[in-house]
Amino acid sequence: MEDPLLTLLKVTVGLFIIVDPIGNLPIIVGMTSNLDRSARRKAFRTASYTATALLLLFALIGRELLNLFNISIYSFMIAGGILLFIISMEILIRGEWKAKGLEAEDLGVVPIAFPLLVGPGAITVTIVNLQLYGILYALSSVIIVMAITWFVLNSSEKIYGFLGRKGSAVIARVMAVFVAAIAVQMILDGLKAYAIV
Repeated sequence: MEDPLLTLLKVTVGLFIIVDPIGNLPIIVGMTSNLDRSARRKAFRTASYTATALLLLFALIGRELLNLFNISIYSFMIAGGILLFIISMEILIRGEWKAKGLEAEDLGVVPIAFPLLVGPGAITVTIVNLQLYGILYALSSVIIVMAITWFVLNSSEKIYGFLGRKGSAVIARVMAVFVAAIAVQMILDGLKAYAIV
């Protein structure tokens, strides 16, 4: 039997890679660059709360939601992988994602919380974690990852200042490659379930 701490670490790291607050940081900083410090903090707070609520919702009733719409986890993995791949390509090609004319709270919800932090990939991973490891590991990983995400967002100015514009851009693109690879694997895993590949 696997060590519970090792299992929690594995589940948490997997979710953290998908949520990727550090890799998304340059994009988030770009989207909030026109806000003052107070509004930026409000946007980050809203993003953290919204992202946590979404993942906890899917950790608790994600399977039931899929059953309600008669969707298999494998179909969701394929759809999530495709959407995640599109997002990663946009980051690789454009290098930034700017949204104009949004209030701090709106910006915190869409697009920072969803789909940037909690997109189809994070939702799928959370549901899969629930099925494979149980509710305790799924909920614990969500809480740990979201706590780290909140810290990263609130430390964004220091982190961005340390990395610099070029360093942040490089990290965003490198992480986008990893996200693309994860997206492809999700699609392949979903297709294998239907014996297509």
